[in-house]
Amino acid sequence: MATAAPAKDPLLEATLRQLADIAMPQPVSMMPQTWAWTVLGCVILLLIAFACWRWYRRWEANRYRREALADLKKIEGRLAASATRGEALVALPVLLKRTALVLWPRETIAGLHGTGWTGFLDAHSGGPVFPIASARFFEEAEYRGSAALCAVPEPEARTYVAAARHWIEAHHVRA
Repeated sequence: MATAAPAKDPLLEATLRQLADIAMPQPVSMMPQTWAWTVLGCVILLLIAFACWRWYRRWEANRYRREALADLKKIEGRLAASATRGEALVALPVLLKRTALVLWPRETIAGLHGTGWTGFLDAHSGGPVFPIASARFFEEAEYRGSAALCAVPEPEARTYVAAARHWIEAHHVRA
């Protein structure tokens, strides 16, 4: 025997027809709701742009250092052979003077020689950079020829290059 379905309640059917789906809220916007957040965002973007601009200016201002260090690396490569050591050692004080001429006026730098030159190098590096032997080399190198400088032992020549590298990396300009 088959069971009969129960009778439907008309009141229940009318109530079910009036039901609607759940209303979902609109997605939350990620845009700032007040003008203060917009201003803060703009200020942060300007600060980031300013920091990038300053970094680029400093990087460009130190281009001469990078070029001098690249030239110094070439000079250092010529120290191993005694035949080219003299030419490399002659080029070392020239490189330092060329580097100094980028920042200071020619009238200040061009006339410096001997102890005046090494004094200038020490004064603009924050302290004595050159050991006494290296200072003597930089004072006298322009008066000695490349043939005389070929006799300089390689370890001693490398100390001169190290002193020059230290000055190129560490010198500063007082504003």
